[in-house]
Amino acid sequence: MADTEHVNVVELGLGDAPAGLLLSTEAHWNQNEADWRFFLSRGIVFGVRAGRQLVATAALLPYASGNAWISMVLVTANWRRRGIATKLVDACLNAATRRGLTTWLDATPDGATVYGPLGFTPTLQLRRLRLRAALGVRIAPSLSACSAADFVARDVRAMGFDRGALLNEFGGRTGSRIVALESAMALVRDGRTARHIGPILAETHQSALRLVDGIVRSEQGPWLLDAVHSQEDFLRGLTECGWTIERPFQRMRFGRPTTIAAEPPFAVAGPEFG
Repeated sequence: MADTEHVNVVELGLGDAPAGLLLSTEAHWNQNEADWRFFLSRGIVFGVRAGRQLVATAALLPYASGNAWISMVLVTANWRRRGIATKLVDACLNAATRRGLTTWLDATPDGATVYGPLGFTPTLQLRRLRLRAALGVRIAPSLSACSAADFVARDVRAMGFDRGALLNEFGGRTGSRIVALESAMALVRDGRTARHIGPILAETHQSALRLVDGIVRSEQGPWLLDAVHSQEDFLRGLTECGWTIERPFQRMRFGRPTTIAAEPPFAVAGPEFG
């Protein structure tokens, strides 16, 4: 098969969550089946099958105020470099255009070279960091529980639009926590291979760092977070505490700007969710 002329793009359903999980696991991503079920129930997920096997996916997740996120662009190894990913992203863009949505995505460096020619504009950059174990024996700061309503309201200021359905679903999962320390708040949830911390919302990098320190000293790792690169003091503080940078992401937008963020986050919900 040399091109995508005869590739049949289909819309997937909830029953495809295990097959989607196989694709993201092959790519060594951190999504679990609950993440896939959220995309399939709240978003529009396109796929390509070879016989009964799901070999490629891409998802469009609508948010409020005319915004949507494109993610889960995955192609199994022996079906890559055939234009399938581009075809699936085109399906997402067409679906977004029909709904009048501005689309966003967080791309790897290789992905950014593909999305740029499609009309995506770079915005902020992210850095994914990992910590395997808390360093030292210092006593953990005392964390308090944060209400989902307060966290969603703070996230609206950070993003410029409402993601209440996403954050409430995250917060309601077994093992999830929404915690606060001083002026900082964060959501912590299970991934397939690591606990994910984010969004992290705070007034200062010091309070954000203290909150992260409290989280990692109060539970078992490993942990992942996706820091906003322009929050330089926060990023520097993490690496000084033993976090290692795994990879960069480039946030990109297709369409007109729709929102203005009043309080940028220190870390995001993840490149698949924004």
